[in-house]
Amino acid sequence: MKLIKNISLPILFLLLLSACNNQKKSENNATGKIEGKITLSGAFALYPLANVWAEEFRKEYPDVKFNISAGGAGKGMVDVLAGASDLALYSKDISPVEVKKGAYGFAVTKDAVIPTISSQNPIIGQIKKKGLKQETLASYFLKDGKKVWKNTKNEVNVYTRSDASGAAEVWVKYLGGKAQEELKGIGVFGDPGLAEAVKNDPKGIGFNNVIYVYDLNSGEKYPGVDVAPIDINSNGTIDPDENFYHNLGEITKAIADGRYPSPPARELFLVSKGKPQSKVVKIFLNWVLTKGRAFVVPNGYILLEDAKIADEIKKL
Repeated sequence: MKLIKNISLPILFLLLLSACNNQKKSENNATGKIEGKITLSGAFALYPLANVWAEEFRKEYPDVKFNISAGGAGKGMVDVLAGASDLALYSKDISPVEVKKGAYGFAVTKDAVIPTISSQNPIIGQIKKKGLKQETLASYFLKDGKKVWKNTKNEVNVYTRSDASGAAEVWVKYLGGKAQEELKGIGVFGDPGLAEAVKNDPKGIGFNNVIYVYDLNSGEKYPGVDVAPIDINSNGTIDPDENFYHNLGEITKAIADGRYPSPPARELFLVSKGKPQSKVVKIFLNWVLTKGRAFVVPNGYILLEDAKIADEIKKL
């Protein structure tokens, strides 16, 4: 009793409040309540879907907070390996060097990079009718010097990504190169910036992830941006089975069934440093690979096969 008499009322109040909080935390743990914060950083390609997943996940787990930022796949990998984020949004294959540093990836969905032009391009009719061969695209993006649209005198202004980008690496590999640094052109930061630059330049050509070309609500292409169809079989014309760019449904179906080549189609990943240890991160990843699949197609992405998803879940 002497001890209690020597404690002032404010201090006694704080002690009682602390005891109540500790009891509440114990009750939360006992009832399986999930709380915490998850930080994700990286690819613009996966950024929109990651935000949808976070929003839907919080409907079940409202005490989990998210911090999600897009700065390119390269930044995402740097952040996660440095411990600055819990998960990287990653839009290219994880390299052996990255694995050696601790990168531990989960394939979660699929999308593609597509060549983009302005809807004000002066020869857009010709481009849509004949398409662009892989070798023609390579001459634009991998070679120096003045460039013109094939069989015309119309100049081509080439745009690429200035940030370390999974989309750029996938695109250069499709063209026969090895690294993003080989791409020529005017560097622009991020997917939205690149789409805007091409949109505003009738002479421009670039490349974008599908979700930045098509409006999710209408399924139509964003005003001002169009797609330069790829002449996949190099026969000088866009055949009916190559003509799948009219709307979001057409292009995603072509990616899913393999008519659109891979690369530049590719899997997208969530990457942790080492096998995840955080309970809340593991629960989120499991949710993404199970319940989260319901939000993939409605948001413009492609579902991975069930067997592939089962293999990813086993990694947890």
